[in-house]
Amino acid sequence: MRRIFLRLGVATLLLLGALLLLDRLYPPPAPTGQDAVTVVDRHGEPLRAFADSRGVWRRPIAPEQVSPLYLEALLGYEDRWFPIHPGVNPIALLRAAWQNLRSGGIVSGGSTLTMQVARLLEPHDRTYSGKLRQILRALQLTWRYSKAEVLTLYLNHAPFGGPLEGVETASRAYLGKSARELSHAEAALLAVLPQAPSRLRPDRYPQRARRARDKVLQRLLDQGVWSAQAVADARMETVWAQTPRAPFLAPILARRLKQEGGAERGVIVSAIDAGLQWRLEERLTTRINGTPAGTSAAALIVESDTLLVRAYAGSADFHDDAAHGQVDIVQAARSPGSTLKPFVYALALEQGLIHSQSLLSDVPRAFADYAPENFDHAYLGPLSAAEALARSRNVPAVDLLTRIGANLFSARLRQGGLTLSLPSGARPNPSLILGGAGVTLEQLTGAYAALARGGLSGALRLRPHAPLQERRLLTPGAAWIVRHMLASHRPGVARDAGLAMAQSRKLAWKTGTSYGFRDAWAMGVSDRYVIGVWVGRPDGTPSPGQYGAISALPLLFDIVDSLPRHQQWSAAQAPPPSVSHVEICWPLGTLPDPHQPQLCHEKRMAWALGGAVPPTLPDLDHWRPLRVSLALDADSGKRVDASGCGARRVITREFARWPTRLEPWLSPNRLQRSALPEWACAPQQAPPVAAPLRIVGARDGDVIRRAGPGAPPPTLELRALGGDSAQHYWLLNGKQTHQGERFSLQMTTPGSYAITLLDETGVYDRVTVIHAAN
Repeated sequence: MRRIFLRLGVATLLLLGALLLLDRLYPPPAPTGQDAVTVVDRHGEPLRAFADSRGVWRRPIAPEQVSPLYLEALLGYEDRWFPIHPGVNPIALLRAAWQNLRSGGIVSGGSTLTMQVARLLEPHDRTYSGKLRQILRALQLTWRYSKAEVLTLYLNHAPFGGPLEGVETASRAYLGKSARELSHAEAALLAVLPQAPSRLRPDRYPQRARRARDKVLQRLLDQGVWSAQAVADARMETVWAQTPRAPFLAPILARRLKQEGGAERGVIVSAIDAGLQWRLEERLTTRINGTPAGTSAAALIVESDTLLVRAYAGSADFHDDAAHGQVDIVQAARSPGSTLKPFVYALALEQGLIHSQSLLSDVPRAFADYAPENFDHAYLGPLSAAEALARSRNVPAVDLLTRIGANLFSARLRQGGLTLSLPSGARPNPSLILGGAGVTLEQLTGAYAALARGGLSGALRLRPHAPLQERRLLTPGAAWIVRHMLASHRPGVARDAGLAMAQSRKLAWKTGTSYGFRDAWAMGVSDRYVIGVWVGRPDGTPSPGQYGAISALPLLFDIVDSLPRHQQWSAAQAPPPSVSHVEICWPLGTLPDPHQPQLCHEKRMAWALGGAVPPTLPDLDHWRPLRVSLALDADSGKRVDASGCGARRVITREFARWPTRLEPWLSPNRLQRSALPEWACAPQQAPPVAAPLRIVGARDGDVIRRAGPGAPPPTLELRALGGDSAQHYWLLNGKQTHQGERFSLQMTTPGSYAITLLDETGVYDRVTVIHAAN
């Protein structure tokens, strides 16, 4: 007996020595995909099932997070003695060897869970040498790892068909739920799938999967692990599984964070709120359905006070190859359209050029060799600064930018963290304000955050512990006024889109569309969040008819309306001390003078910065004073010249005039109020008067009909005559249609046609003709 124990001891020591030598010389391979990084939201929930170099989908999970029913089914069916054996079950191996000898081939492997993990880590052929290597590896794994660690490796690396690895991934992909929530039938199904993952896939072969599941149920019943009633109930459940779809949440962000590195213990903690991320991706998918092929969308939801990114969608559908779904538009440089306009108005406020109700001119004009047009090719004439910004009129924005300077504007944006991408060798120019440069959605959202943060922009924070990097983009007062301008105008647009907003729940928003309908934007600022939205084709091809107001803005409203109600809004922010609410007068733009009420044609309430109430900007090309002093006959009120025109008493009185360019857009009432008094006598030295500008080819009130039945629509050939400018603009019903001396108008439909001819000095002529049906 002593000799037997001695031999067993020597054998045990030799085995341990062999294992130690093997462990040193031949360490076990790292689990496949172990080098991949898990990206989680701020609460630790994985954002995506990461993919290793083989394209495998995996969501890591620990044994204590899995349903106990699954662990009972797994151990009961695969390895009852797992908690106590050394990685190999000698009895099971002997039984498998006997079965193989009887059948003349390998029909059973006698594998324990640990041996299966060894095969997952180091695949081998189904040969006796391969089985021996598997046994040695199983013993080595037990030597190196605890039972809980070995079980964790199995739970995360067992194959479940296709690219699915791990029980959590399989449960979510097939059953649409976490492995924490499995029923008896579902636990038995997932326990048997790794036996033949391709042959038993429940989404393809439900009958095979059911037979295999029932086999597991019977074994658990025989072992007394589950009661007869539980097994009977489980057998009644049908096997149903959805087709696996990569369980990605914020996949582009997860890929980006993985590339940027910085993982701790294989985990990267993001700032993402999983709930907001799910809602954002759902809104993007819903809106993109039905759009032209190849269309995608990107969006960000950023916490304004911390600049933490709570939701990040680099594309609408990561799996849509036609729309380049794996391209991260958040980081792509795209033309911003009109989304830079709020910043030019803010800088104009800071420089004392305007207040919120300054009178601006939305009329056809050229700035050196640049002649911008409005998106709708129409012009509205006199507008306040707030109206011009909210309505996104192009000409007033270009006018302000030329006064500020494109170089200064670009430098201020760059100082605030918004770098404009220009073509090689190009310099900042007036086209910047209409999208003549490139920006990223990420930087643009960081710049818009300044409107909610007292003028401080900053780099967006993708991780909770990333440093807060702030930059001064705007003064607090300018940021507050611009946000108020964007939030106060056209509330009906939001209501019509279905956005539920009470009077105190104001969203500041701005849209933009790049040249050729390539990029549609919508930027939104609420008290808690800053939201950026882009819609378009990632390859840069045009999407005719898709622009900011109809593509990106409804998506912005969808996102805002999906936010938790208590998180969207807070009490209205009080204006900073530098902002004052004042009454101003048009057309001069200054405070009313109680002693000269005739100078105030229209009163408006404006937000002014720093106590400055700047007057209406002068027309730099065709300047004339808006405030003039005239000598009048005290009795008749008519104008007199130096001779006095025989007046008994001459008085001096001041008058206010509108800018010359705006006169064609003034209503008769406005024209009458701004008209200067008539002359009491012919002035001794009348100023030279150029030949009046006239439209030749039609007279006001003309009625035009077809030449006869079947004749083509009538065509008017019009020509400009007179005036003292070589540049002429033709407007049809308020929309600019042509430039030049001649204009050909084909009248295709009956109705009224208002034709206006303008020159650079603001002189105009207008006729209205009627095309009558025969």
